[in-house]
Amino acid sequence: MCLLLLALHPRPGCKLLLAANRDEYYDRPTAPAEFWKEAPDLLAGKDLRAGGTWLGITRTGRIAAITNFRDPLAIKEHAPSRGGLVTRFLMGDESPGAFIDILAREGIVYNGYNLVLGAQGKFFWYSNRGKGAHALTSGYYGLSNHLLDTPWPKVAWSKKTFTALFSQADAPSTESLFHMLGNRRVATDDSLPDTGVGLEWERILSPVFIASPAYGTRSSTILFIDEENRVTFLERTYHPENPDHHETHPFKFIISP
Repeated sequence: MCLLLLALHPRPGCKLLLAANRDEYYDRPTAPAEFWKEAPDLLAGKDLRAGGTWLGITRTGRIAAITNFRDPLAIKEHAPSRGGLVTRFLMGDESPGAFIDILAREGIVYNGYNLVLGAQGKFFWYSNRGKGAHALTSGYYGLSNHLLDTPWPKVAWSKKTFTALFSQADAPSTESLFHMLGNRRVATDDSLPDTGVGLEWERILSPVFIASPAYGTRSSTILFIDEENRVTFLERTYHPENPDHHETHPFKFIISP
């Protein structure tokens, strides 16, 4: 996943609202979100190549999401899949803090990543390229392929837009959130980061919604939890050959700790 926006307790009636885009090569096989047969309490999409996921929630309210940390010079070709970290947390019973302690001991076995973990009302961000865990309190957060709230153009714009949606009288609508996640505007060259992938790829990767011949936004997810622990999970998947064509997969359930 390459863009994640998170609002914790942004307004009365809302515990959490998450909006995210997953970017990936089109030839990487993927299954849309569903409750997994091997883990019936886990709702997530699935990476069919490595078996993990990028974002998921359980019926008990465990939440996890991951983004890669873009650092091409430090890539380990045979590192384990980072999506396995998400499923490990979601299928386990450790607190977010205890799980992060385990990850810290593993060091740099994995390529660079950011994890957002939540359980029992506590949320944390952790990166193996950062300086320890960071507790997430009430407020708004943006994350792409660098550290939390790094003001890359796509993060700055989408976080500002995301926050503005909550300033309106009505709660953000599903379509307003998907519209935000569908922004294909390319950032200006003078605002692009230099992450080591070259100027052409910095341009390709700069929009909120990426569309290129081989790589792009494969799905968008909206996750809402209200004060009564009612969950609404919407995943919109896009056709690689025509990103304007999509299918939406809705799920609703109540968290049962």
